[in-house]
Amino acid sequence: MTSQIPNTPSSEQIRRAPKVLLHDHLDGGLRPGTIVELAQETGYSSLPETDPDKLGIWFREAADSGSLERYLETFAHTCAVMQTRDALVRVAAECAEDLAEDGVVYAEVRYAPEQHLEAGLTLEEVVEAVNEGFREGERRARESGHRIRIGALLTAMRHAARALEIAELANRYRDLGVVGFDIAGAEAGFPPTRHLDAFEYLKRENNHFTIHAGEAFGLPSIWQALQWCGADRLGHGVRIIDDIQVLEDGSVKLGRLASYVRDKRIPLEMCPSSNLQTGAADSYAAHPIGLLRRLHFRATVNTDNRLMSGTSMSREFEHLVEAFDYTLDDVQWFSVNAMKSAFIPFDERLAMINDVIKPGYAELKSEWLFQQTASTSGSVGDHA
Repeated sequence: MTSQIPNTPSSEQIRRAPKVLLHDHLDGGLRPGTIVELAQETGYSSLPETDPDKLGIWFREAADSGSLERYLETFAHTCAVMQTRDALVRVAAECAEDLAEDGVVYAEVRYAPEQHLEAGLTLEEVVEAVNEGFREGERRARESGHRIRIGALLTAMRHAARALEIAELANRYRDLGVVGFDIAGAEAGFPPTRHLDAFEYLKRENNHFTIHAGEAFGLPSIWQALQWCGADRLGHGVRIIDDIQVLEDGSVKLGRLASYVRDKRIPLEMCPSSNLQTGAADSYAAHPIGLLRRLHFRATVNTDNRLMSGTSMSREFEHLVEAFDYTLDDVQWFSVNAMKSAFIPFDERLAMINDVIKPGYAELKSEWLFQQTASTSGSVGDHA
């Protein structure tokens, strides 16, 4: 019997693989050139660099500080150029195009409407502009031969007092491009329990929501997000590793909270590159996602902020393939996990898995097997 060779994917195969993204911030994924152009159009003069290449480098270096608070400061510049309808439409359309070009077939992209009101837009106008941009980006992607569907998550800010208003907005635009609600911002000092009225409202409306938790702050933030607020998913959730003990003999012991998260199949929106930047993990090889995948948690792979991390879904998977020797089977496992955890109806999730994701990976695996067979046959022929 011939032993099976692990189907380690190449960078090109990873790019072509149908990927699913659940945690991506619209204001964290702008093209540097777009920021420069929008700044010129709107008269924003506070950019640290006006050369797109240098500006991209500045964002990555400024974000690579090991501090979540410093990381969040970089968003002042991106939000500053996202204050008009045209700017929001452009940024959203380019986001859809960029993700589709990277092989993402489904994405949930989040943004905080309250951060785009400085030029006089209303909350409703912000949502409608972003939705228009996503639809335009999907259309352009189709014209380029790519398939993508994007749902918006409306985000409230932990330090502000508009969570209920944003939750009501998310419910109002439900089925009109918005698929759920999120709450974000610095965790320390701003627990999600400050906004229980928003979460209670969403639960009464049978709506979906995720909460940034377990990133800069530890297990208490995860516990609050789940048990007090009732989150469907955890944004990051990387600190659940603090409730998992690896014993000297290699066995693993889960604490009560970690067991609950795994047993309930609560999705973890993990963002490896971002976690390294904010100090939540020391390296890709040491990132908790390796152990969580081995223990069959509902782990997913995400970008968080593509501009600040200089990343993409393909790059995130390339790092994990290198760190953990992942195969196409592993990449598919993460992608199916994410699609199962999306905030669209079950039948639509199932269709994406069965009609798009699984066939896409089957094709890549067949290509890989053909290449390996051809390579082996060639080697044998050379020595015949």
